[in-house]
Amino acid sequence: MWSFGKILLLAGALAGTFFVFAGIAMRVAVRARQVTVPDLAGKSIADATNLASGLDLQLRIDDARRPDPKVPAGSVLGQDPGPGSTVRRQRSVRVWVSAGAHIALAPDLLGETQRSAEIRVAQDGLMIGTVSEIRSNLYPPDIVVAQDPPPATQTAEIRLLVNRGEDRATYVMPDLIGLNGERAADVMRTRGFRVSITSQSASSAIPPGVVVRQTPNGGYQVHPGDAIALEVSR
Repeated sequence: MWSFGKILLLAGALAGTFFVFAGIAMRVAVRARQVTVPDLAGKSIADATNLASGLDLQLRIDDARRPDPKVPAGSVLGQDPGPGSTVRRQRSVRVWVSAGAHIALAPDLLGETQRSAEIRVAQDGLMIGTVSEIRSNLYPPDIVVAQDPPPATQTAEIRLLVNRGEDRATYVMPDLIGLNGERAADVMRTRGFRVSITSQSASSAIPPGVVVRQTPNGGYQVHPGDAIALEVSR
Protein backbone atom coordinates (compact mmCIF):
# COMPACT_ATOMS: atom_id res chain seq x y z
CA MET A 1 0.00 0.00 0.00
CA TRP A 2 1.15 3.46 -0.82
CA SER A 3 1.92 5.77 2.00
CA PHE A 4 -0.11 8.91 2.56
CA GLY A 5 2.87 11.05 1.42
CA LYS A 6 3.08 9.29 -1.91
CA ILE A 7 -0.62 9.85 -2.46
CA LEU A 8 -0.21 13.56 -1.73
CA LEU A 9 2.77 13.75 -4.09
CA LEU A 10 0.81 12.07 -6.88
CA ALA A 11 -2.17 14.35 -6.29
CA GLY A 12 0.09 17.40 -6.41
CA ALA A 13 1.69 16.23 -9.67
CA LEU A 14 -1.72 15.65 -11.22
CA ALA A 15 -2.93 19.07 -10.08
CA GLY A 16 0.19 20.76 -11.46
CA THR A 17 -0.24 19.00 -14.77
CA PHE A 18 -3.86 20.05 -14.86
CA PHE A 19 -3.02 23.72 -14.28
CA VAL A 20 -0.24 23.69 -16.87
CA PHE A 21 -2.51 22.26 -19.54
CA ALA A 22 -5.31 24.61 -18.46
CA GLY A 23 -3.00 27.60 -18.83
CA ILE A 24 -1.88 26.42 -22.27
CA ALA A 25 -5.48 25.86 -23.32
CA MET A 26 -6.44 29.35 -22.16
CA ARG A 27 -3.57 30.93 -24.09
CA VAL A 28 -4.51 29.00 -27.22
CA ALA A 29 -8.13 30.05 -26.79
CA VAL A 30 -7.17 33.71 -26.32
CA ARG A 31 -4.90 33.64 -29.36
CA ALA A 32 -7.65 32.01 -31.38
CA ARG A 33 -9.83 35.02 -30.61
CA GLN A 34 -7.15 37.49 -31.74
CA VAL A 35 -6.45 38.76 -35.24
CA THR A 36 -3.99 41.16 -36.86
CA VAL A 37 -5.51 44.41 -38.09
CA PRO A 38 -5.00 44.75 -41.87
CA ASP A 39 -3.83 47.87 -43.67
CA LEU A 40 -6.99 49.55 -44.99
CA ALA A 41 -5.42 52.80 -46.23
CA GLY A 42 -6.27 53.62 -49.84
CA LYS A 43 -8.98 50.95 -50.11
CA SER A 44 -12.58 51.69 -50.95
CA ILE A 45 -15.15 51.41 -48.19
CA ALA A 46 -16.57 48.24 -49.78
CA ASP A 47 -13.15 46.56 -50.01
CA ALA A 48 -12.22 47.65 -46.49
CA THR A 49 -15.52 46.32 -45.13
CA ASN A 50 -15.05 42.95 -46.82
CA LEU A 51 -11.46 42.68 -45.61
CA ALA A 52 -12.45 43.52 -42.03
CA SER A 53 -15.45 41.17 -42.08
CA GLY A 54 -13.26 38.30 -43.25
CA LEU A 55 -11.25 38.72 -40.04
CA ASP A 56 -14.38 39.04 -37.88
CA LEU A 57 -13.78 42.77 -37.34
CA GLN A 58 -16.31 45.57 -37.59
CA LEU A 59 -15.73 48.75 -39.57
CA ARG A 60 -16.79 52.04 -37.96
CA ILE A 61 -16.74 54.91 -40.46
CA ASP A 62 -16.12 58.43 -39.18
CA ASP A 63 -18.79 60.85 -40.37
CA ALA A 64 -16.42 63.75 -41.17
CA ARG A 65 -14.58 63.36 -44.46
CA ARG A 66 -11.15 64.93 -44.82
CA PRO A 67 -9.69 66.43 -48.00
CA ASP A 68 -6.50 64.85 -49.28
CA PRO A 69 -4.94 65.36 -52.73
CA LYS A 70 -3.28 61.92 -52.81
CA VAL A 71 -6.12 59.65 -51.64
CA PRO A 72 -9.17 59.42 -53.95
CA ALA A 73 -12.56 60.44 -52.61
CA GLY A 74 -14.35 57.57 -50.86
CA SER A 75 -11.16 55.71 -49.97
CA VAL A 76 -9.80 55.08 -46.50
CA LEU A 77 -7.47 57.85 -45.35
CA GLY A 78 -6.57 56.53 -41.89
CA GLN A 79 -7.51 53.96 -39.30
CA ASP A 80 -7.45 53.14 -35.58
CA PRO A 81 -6.07 50.69 -34.45
CA GLY A 82 -3.24 50.92 -36.97
CA PRO A 83 -2.24 48.14 -39.36
CA GLY A 84 -0.33 45.29 -37.73
CA SER A 85 -2.01 45.73 -34.33
CA THR A 86 -3.29 42.59 -32.57
CA VAL A 87 -6.89 42.85 -31.38
CA ARG A 88 -9.71 40.52 -30.40
CA ARG A 89 -12.32 39.43 -32.86
CA GLN A 90 -15.51 41.50 -33.00
CA ARG A 91 -13.39 44.60 -32.28
CA SER A 92 -14.40 47.69 -34.27
CA VAL A 93 -11.82 49.47 -36.44
CA ARG A 94 -12.45 53.18 -36.89
CA VAL A 95 -11.61 54.60 -40.31
CA TRP A 96 -11.48 58.09 -41.78
CA VAL A 97 -12.58 58.58 -45.37
CA SER A 98 -10.95 60.92 -47.88
CA ALA A 99 -13.00 63.66 -49.50
CA GLY A 100 -10.49 63.80 -52.36
CA ALA A 101 -8.51 66.81 -53.46
CA HIS A 102 -9.75 70.23 -52.42
CA ILE A 103 -11.01 72.18 -55.45
CA ALA A 104 -10.89 75.97 -55.50
CA LEU A 105 -10.26 78.92 -57.82
CA ALA A 106 -6.59 79.37 -58.65
CA PRO A 107 -5.30 82.73 -57.32
CA ASP A 108 -3.33 85.12 -59.52
CA LEU A 109 0.31 84.44 -58.63
CA LEU A 110 2.06 86.25 -61.47
CA GLY A 111 4.67 88.69 -60.22
CA GLU A 112 4.82 87.23 -56.72
CA THR A 113 7.86 85.59 -55.20
CA GLN A 114 7.87 81.81 -55.04
CA ARG A 115 7.58 81.88 -51.25
CA SER A 116 4.63 84.27 -51.32
CA ALA A 117 2.92 82.17 -53.99
CA GLU A 118 3.35 78.98 -51.95
CA ILE A 119 1.79 80.65 -48.89
CA ARG A 120 -1.23 81.89 -50.86
CA VAL A 121 -1.78 78.48 -52.45
CA ALA A 122 -1.62 76.77 -49.04
CA GLN A 123 -4.07 79.28 -47.55
CA ASP A 124 -6.56 78.41 -50.31
CA GLY A 125 -6.20 74.71 -49.50
CA LEU A 126 -4.53 73.94 -52.83
CA MET A 127 -1.29 72.15 -53.69
CA ILE A 128 1.86 73.33 -55.45
CA GLY A 129 2.73 70.97 -58.28
CA THR A 130 5.83 71.10 -60.47
CA VAL A 131 8.00 74.21 -60.13
CA SER A 132 9.92 74.83 -63.37
CA GLU A 133 12.72 77.36 -63.71
CA ILE A 134 14.05 79.80 -66.27
CA ARG A 135 17.02 82.18 -66.15
CA SER A 136 16.34 85.57 -67.65
CA ASN A 137 17.25 89.21 -67.08
CA LEU A 138 13.74 90.25 -68.17
CA TYR A 139 12.24 89.52 -64.73
CA PRO A 140 13.44 89.92 -61.15
CA PRO A 141 14.91 86.78 -59.53
CA ASP A 142 12.57 84.31 -57.77
CA ILE A 143 9.44 85.82 -59.36
CA VAL A 144 6.57 83.73 -60.73
CA VAL A 145 6.37 84.47 -64.47
CA ALA A 146 3.70 81.89 -65.41
CA GLN A 147 1.26 79.48 -63.79
CA ASP A 148 -0.87 76.53 -64.86
CA PRO A 149 -3.84 76.60 -64.72
CA PRO A 150 -4.38 80.34 -65.15
CA PRO A 151 -6.02 82.47 -62.44
CA ALA A 152 -9.73 81.98 -61.64
CA THR A 153 -9.68 78.35 -62.86
CA GLN A 154 -11.12 75.54 -60.74
CA THR A 155 -8.24 73.29 -59.74
CA ALA A 156 -6.64 71.29 -56.94
CA GLU A 157 -3.02 71.89 -57.95
CA ILE A 158 -1.04 74.78 -59.44
CA ARG A 159 2.22 74.48 -61.39
CA LEU A 160 4.63 77.40 -61.42
CA LEU A 161 7.33 78.83 -63.67
CA VAL A 162 9.86 80.81 -61.64
CA ASN A 163 12.70 83.03 -62.86
CA ARG A 164 16.00 82.37 -61.11
CA GLY A 165 17.76 85.38 -62.57
CA GLU A 166 20.41 85.66 -65.25
CA ASP A 167 22.90 82.85 -65.07
CA ARG A 168 26.46 83.81 -64.23
CA ALA A 169 29.58 82.25 -65.65
CA THR A 170 31.14 79.64 -63.42
CA TYR A 171 34.84 78.87 -63.15
CA VAL A 172 36.90 76.34 -61.26
CA MET A 173 39.39 78.14 -59.05
CA PRO A 174 42.91 77.32 -60.29
CA ASP A 175 45.76 76.34 -57.99
CA LEU A 176 47.95 79.46 -57.89
CA ILE A 177 50.43 78.26 -55.26
CA GLY A 178 53.99 78.74 -56.53
CA LEU A 179 53.06 81.29 -59.20
CA ASN A 180 53.98 84.96 -59.31
CA GLY A 181 51.32 86.77 -57.30
CA GLU A 182 51.04 89.92 -59.42
CA ARG A 183 50.75 88.01 -62.69
CA ALA A 184 48.18 85.60 -61.24
CA ALA A 185 46.18 88.55 -59.86
CA ASP A 186 46.18 90.31 -63.24
CA VAL A 187 44.83 87.18 -64.98
CA MET A 188 42.06 86.76 -62.41
CA ARG A 189 41.10 90.43 -62.57
CA THR A 190 40.65 90.25 -66.33
CA ARG A 191 38.01 87.57 -65.65
CA GLY A 192 36.10 89.94 -63.35
CA PHE A 193 37.34 88.72 -59.95
CA ARG A 194 38.24 91.02 -57.06
CA VAL A 195 41.79 90.07 -56.05
CA SER A 196 43.66 91.28 -52.98
CA ILE A 197 47.35 90.55 -52.29
CA THR A 198 49.03 90.40 -48.89
CA SER A 199 52.60 89.42 -48.09
CA GLN A 200 54.05 87.26 -45.35
CA SER A 201 57.42 86.05 -44.22
CA ALA A 202 58.49 82.81 -45.81
CA SER A 203 61.49 80.56 -46.10
CA SER A 204 64.52 82.16 -47.72
CA ALA A 205 64.35 79.38 -50.31
CA ILE A 206 61.13 80.92 -51.74
CA PRO A 207 61.64 83.95 -54.01
CA PRO A 208 59.71 87.13 -53.15
CA GLY A 209 56.25 87.64 -54.66
CA VAL A 210 55.36 83.93 -54.99
CA VAL A 211 51.88 82.81 -53.97
CA VAL A 212 52.12 80.70 -50.80
CA ARG A 213 48.40 80.68 -49.83
CA GLN A 214 45.10 81.41 -51.55
CA THR A 215 41.43 81.76 -50.64
CA PRO A 216 39.39 80.01 -51.98
CA ASN A 217 41.53 76.96 -52.58
CA GLY A 218 42.02 75.42 -55.97
CA GLY A 219 39.12 73.33 -57.24
CA TYR A 220 36.30 75.45 -55.74
CA GLN A 221 33.61 76.92 -58.00
CA VAL A 222 33.84 80.70 -58.28
CA HIS A 223 31.92 83.40 -60.18
CA PRO A 224 32.99 86.75 -61.61
CA GLY A 225 32.76 89.39 -58.88
CA ASP A 226 33.84 86.96 -56.13
CA ALA A 227 36.67 88.03 -53.81
CA ILE A 228 40.00 86.17 -54.05
CA ALA A 229 42.78 86.63 -51.48
CA LEU A 230 46.39 85.80 -52.29
CA GLU A 231 49.30 85.69 -49.84
CA VAL A 232 52.75 86.04 -51.36
CA SER A 233 56.22 85.60 -49.95
CA ARG A 234 58.44 88.58 -49.19
